[in-house]
Amino acid sequence: MLKDATMPIFSPDRHACAPSYVKLTKQPIAGGTYRPLANDEDSNACAPSALSSHHSSKLYTQKSAIHAISDNTSIFISGAGTLPCLPEMVSSRSVSKAEIDNNEQIASSELQPHQPAEQPLNQVVSVCKRAAHTTAKTLSTAGHTAVKATKVTGHAIHTAATAVKNAWHTFINFKAVQLIIKFFRKAYGPWKKRMRFSYAFYAIVFTLLTSAEVIFLQWGVYSEPEYAEDSEVDYTTQILQSVAGQTTRFVSQMWLEQKYQFLLNFIGIGLIYLALVFVLNRFWIATVIFGAAMTAYGVANSIKMGLRNEPILPSDLSFVSNGNGGSLLSFIPKDQQALVNGAITVLIWFSCACLLLFVLDGRRRFIHCSWKHPSSNAKNIIGTSSRALAAILSIVLLVSYTWNLNIPGAWSYTLATNLGYKPVPWNTYEDAKSNGPATTFQSLVRVKAMDKPSEYSKKTMEKIAARYTKEANKINTSRANILTDSTVILILSESFSDPLRVPGISFDIDPMPNIRALKDVTTSGLMLSPGYGGGTANIEYQSLTGMNLANFNDQLISPYQQLVPSQKNVYTFNQIWNDACQAQCSYAFHPYLKNFYLRDSNYKKFGFKYFRTIDSKPALKYQDHIDAGYVSDASAYQNVIDQLNQSDGESQFIQLVTMQNHLPYGDYYTNNEFKEADTSTGLDENEEVQIDTYAKGISYTDQATATFLDQLNMIEQPITVIFYGDHLPGIYASAAKYKENQLTLHESDYFIWSNSSSSSAGSKLSPEESDYSSSNFFMASAAEHMDAKVTPFLALLTEVHQSVPAAGRFASTDADWGTGSTSYLDSSGQLIKKKNLSSEAKQLLEDYRLIQYDQTAGKGYLSENWFNRVP
Repeated sequence: MLKDATMPIFSPDRHACAPSYVKLTKQPIAGGTYRPLANDEDSNACAPSALSSHHSSKLYTQKSAIHAISDNTSIFISGAGTLPCLPEMVSSRSVSKAEIDNNEQIASSELQPHQPAEQPLNQVVSVCKRAAHTTAKTLSTAGHTAVKATKVTGHAIHTAATAVKNAWHTFINFKAVQLIIKFFRKAYGPWKKRMRFSYAFYAIVFTLLTSAEVIFLQWGVYSEPEYAEDSEVDYTTQILQSVAGQTTRFVSQMWLEQKYQFLLNFIGIGLIYLALVFVLNRFWIATVIFGAAMTAYGVANSIKMGLRNEPILPSDLSFVSNGNGGSLLSFIPKDQQALVNGAITVLIWFSCACLLLFVLDGRRRFIHCSWKHPSSNAKNIIGTSSRALAAILSIVLLVSYTWNLNIPGAWSYTLATNLGYKPVPWNTYEDAKSNGPATTFQSLVRVKAMDKPSEYSKKTMEKIAARYTKEANKINTSRANILTDSTVILILSESFSDPLRVPGISFDIDPMPNIRALKDVTTSGLMLSPGYGGGTANIEYQSLTGMNLANFNDQLISPYQQLVPSQKNVYTFNQIWNDACQAQCSYAFHPYLKNFYLRDSNYKKFGFKYFRTIDSKPALKYQDHIDAGYVSDASAYQNVIDQLNQSDGESQFIQLVTMQNHLPYGDYYTNNEFKEADTSTGLDENEEVQIDTYAKGISYTDQATATFLDQLNMIEQPITVIFYGDHLPGIYASAAKYKENQLTLHESDYFIWSNSSSSSAGSKLSPEESDYSSSNFFMASAAEHMDAKVTPFLALLTEVHQSVPAAGRFASTDADWGTGSTSYLDSSGQLIKKKNLSSEAKQLLEDYRLIQYDQTAGKGYLSENWFNRVP
């Protein structure tokens, strides 16, 4: 056995030296060197006799393949050491392969145990070669398989193509088919040279379609009149007052009364049509899009006018842009489904007609142009330039017309007034009827919240801040409680009101006995609502901010959609609780979609910690329905109870907007006792069904509210509830016909109640302070009910409420009762003329207007003076 790597691998007693050989070319074997067997030094030292025992010696070397190449061989010596003498070697003819292999095995078995750290490089090379060989073989096999598969696939495709080709040739060789082919070959020439429709024809189509859409839009704002059974109305009057008669008058007044509102609406939507034509440069495609859009708008406008006495407004588009378009379809009443189906049928036929005309028209482009080769010739240069210029100018003209329509002195406003336009933005229903829904819509695209008061300045606002800070200190000296020591729950109960107060409506059963009894023992009354049949978010905005829509410009119809999104800082009453806990201690719930009226984004600006809806993440926990209606009020209340139980006694502000009594009011309650109990007279079948369904819903709300208040009484922490209905439902068609019922249809119910753990439990403000109110005064009234200290802003609202118990912008057609857009009520609920208000009340209203401007459209000077915090 070898003890050192430098020792010779042959026993010196057997092989003293090796015979000489001729030096051959070195072979590329890694890890060693070649030593030639023939050199002078070794050949002189070795004698031929030393080779006598060659066949009996054993070769000690690393195991590797030894290949005999001719008679000349060179010996590979490992780089680990040098050998003093080489073993006796003979040519490959005298050494058998078996002997060489045997020697390799012996060398491997004896050398490896003594050299565990050295791995044979030849073995690694051999493994790599085998792996490469295997990989190459695999790739070769895969390649052959792929080629074979490709050939098979190609053959199959070729076979199929040949079959199809043969079938096609067989088909076209039929005599009948040949006749058809010949016919089209002969017709192709004339078809290629088919007539291009003239621009005069386009103008006729443009005029007819635009006129038809104006008439259809105007038709949608009218409703058929109803007459009492004992009334005597002649046939001619009935015709003139019908929908057809009113629509005809709207068109014919151009000649009979020199009022050109029809022409004004034609211009308004005609500019839209024109822009589509020039931008798309395809007349018939633009015609289809315009016709479909205007028809859909007309149908939606008609439905909304019937439900809410309000046309489609620009702010309504946020419902669609926020992905709620599908949900709006659920609001379509059953009696309007025929209109929807009819419109769909008309649009299908209209689209088919336009498609046919598009095929027959040889003029593909309304204005010749070539975007690929715009400068190849004079025709392309002129055409392409004209096409681009027409598109730009049509858009600019449309935007300019719409942008300036409600700005006095602007060109489009001047044009409109010359054509008879008299805006009534505080009453969009009347505005749409007199000016046309298209003009009403376009006049509200650009809205300025408030005009800057002439006296507005930082100095003026500092004086106002000081004045009402002093007033707040005066009020607070007589009040014992802190507002934020109690939890306040503000509940907007969707469409809640007492149906028995509506003229002509009566039941043998009281739909709201619990709330009626509660109103007798706690602060309560009627709220002047700016809406009828809708406008929930406007009343909600007033109750959360203390602002009044009457102070805004009449063009601002929906603050949630037209004002709040553009505001950086929005003040709401829940922020008083956030300041007190130095965190977000306010929460909001609404058992419907989060994006309606942009509540999701608006509530974040308001500072609510979270807003839970049926589509929020996480969603409302309780979402039970009663029959086929919306989420019940009982479920909505249970979400609030859960929030209170999780508060660990911490005071908080909770905002809840319910959904149970939202329109439509189909006959979806399985057990409705109010059908039999309805003793109303003069109602048609549809109106009666809606009122009976609504009354049943009010009954469910009454029961759920009583249970909810009982649960609050069991909680050992002070809680105050502000409960109010936002507006009446738009289902009282019979009562709405009479002007004297207008105020009644804008008065809903409210109450302020404290649980047994509150020091204000059982409190009830005087009738002069509570019988009539508007939602912007609720927080000030709640503070008074709770005997709680107030901020300077709440002090202002308290003073205004005492002087003008209720103020609101609602659909009043009598300008003598206010500014033309605002109505005021005294403590007995009677309308007051603004000129008859006291000088103190007028000053308070002026201060109120300045404060609202500062906090919504102004510089926000009052925020620097802690105006919204308790002194």
